[in-house]
Amino acid sequence: MVAALPWLSGSDPALTVLRARSAEREPDAEALRAVREELHLPPDPVSGVLAWLGGALRGDLGLSWVTGLPVGPTVAQAAGVSGGLALAASSVALTGAVLVLLPGLRRSVATGEPVGGRGAAVGASLAALPDFLLASVLLTVVAVRWGLLPTSGWAGPPNAVLPALALGLPAAGLLSRVLAGALDAALAEGWVRAWRAAGLGRGVLLLALLRRGVAVALPQVLLLFTGLLGSSVAVESVFAVPGLGATVLAAVLAQDLPLVQGCVGVLVLAGSALGAAGVLAHRLLVGPALTGSGLTPAAPAEPAGRAARWLPGALAAVLLLVVAAGLLRDPDTMALAERLRPPSWAHPAGTDALGRDVLARFGHGALLSVGAGLVVTAVSLAAGLAAGLAGRRARAGVADVLNALPPVLVGILVAAVAGPGLVGAAAAVMLVAWVPLAVHARTLAAEVRASGFYLAAVAGGAGHGWMLRRHLLPSVLPAVARHALVRLPHVTLALAGLSFLGLGAPHGSPEWGAMLAESIAYAERAPWTVALPAAGLAVLGVAASLVRVQRR
Repeated sequence: MVAALPWLSGSDPALTVLRARSAEREPDAEALRAVREELHLPPDPVSGVLAWLGGALRGDLGLSWVTGLPVGPTVAQAAGVSGGLALAASSVALTGAVLVLLPGLRRSVATGEPVGGRGAAVGASLAALPDFLLASVLLTVVAVRWGLLPTSGWAGPPNAVLPALALGLPAAGLLSRVLAGALDAALAEGWVRAWRAAGLGRGVLLLALLRRGVAVALPQVLLLFTGLLGSSVAVESVFAVPGLGATVLAAVLAQDLPLVQGCVGVLVLAGSALGAAGVLAHRLLVGPALTGSGLTPAAPAEPAGRAARWLPGALAAVLLLVVAAGLLRDPDTMALAERLRPPSWAHPAGTDALGRDVLARFGHGALLSVGAGLVVTAVSLAAGLAAGLAGRRARAGVADVLNALPPVLVGILVAAVAGPGLVGAAAAVMLVAWVPLAVHARTLAAEVRASGFYLAAVAGGAGHGWMLRRHLLPSVLPAVARHALVRLPHVTLALAGLSFLGLGAPHGSPEWGAMLAESIAYAERAPWTVALPAAGLAVLGVAASLVRVQRR
């Protein structure tokens, strides 16, 4: 498909180049022939696909349709930049997730209680941070106002600090929730009780539990690394980082398809290689237990206290009250004399750059943001479970490849076929949102299949359908469903990012992410323009992450 990309639109690549260079020039036969000769364009799709594949095997990715220069060096340079940034951001994410959970884990080792609690709320708040908003704040405060780090470019390690924080902190929230679910499940396994009864020290048990939890989370870390290679478009744009995401986005917008082919080819290879590395790392960390009936997954205990039961409902109720208050106000009335006014009795959340009421736009935007996000999340959960439970063994596959493709790129491709709109943006996000859930389900299913009770049921003659209903799905669904709920704000932000590019909700829509994108330029002067939608995403993330999905 990558090799056939220039012909998937159904038009002649030479005609595409000619229109991109000069819309006024008549596309006559002589002009088309000159373009073909200049860029060595094949005459038909079959020869074009074979020529590109043959060149790719030799390291020749063709010539740029815009500059006429070889694509290979440009892709290699961009991939090196994005690889360094993704590595730094993944390190921030893993370190942050462990730091968030470490206090709760120390308490759990001593008491046997679940890891959740305050760590869950902190992780959910981090996961709900918009990376482009965090990047803008870090740029304004740390780089410009304090002058501590560079503002742009990619000249050395100092340039990676702020982009890595902007990408890694939200990812740390997601990883902390995945790691918390894995640790809670591990605490309920029989070996933990046996080790505690044998009098082993807390330090030994703590390290063993961390290894057990990281075995489940490490495939997610590698998945995250692959995704960051191409999905950091907004952060790379804020800090002017010449990475792979920014390169492929610019190439798509300029219709430079050979450059798109090179970038997507690198992302596909990275997705395949790192997906396989995640499966191998999981097997190595778990060890013989994965094949020798050494695992006995048990239902993790629920967190003690009433707060764990009523807090999600209370947060949801507060969010609904604020949304209801906004729905009673007019979101479209502009009053330029009232632009960027701070909160007052007339405008409880202030006004935006066009004098529109922020509270009203927040309330009406919830119908678009949360509604579309819930639909995409529900469909992604179903698809992720189906894909993760389908295989008999964990192996790298389509999910790992698709994870390497950024939602922005998928959204542009979908918009090119179906046209811009919120439905097309939701379809584009859905095409990649199921991937982390599928990998998580695949990892957990591999452990369930290695457990003694599963192998005993198989030896007793249980069929595949019965095992799926009675053992696999009940064991995997709670953790993956919690993972899906934590990703709800992330899905909402992905939809907002596409709307910001003009591929989702129309311009001027009160969608939360679009509100953030429109108000970033005024965040320092009028912070209330971004405070309410950012707080809404944070509350949504915390409430979603604290919902307990019971194992049947």
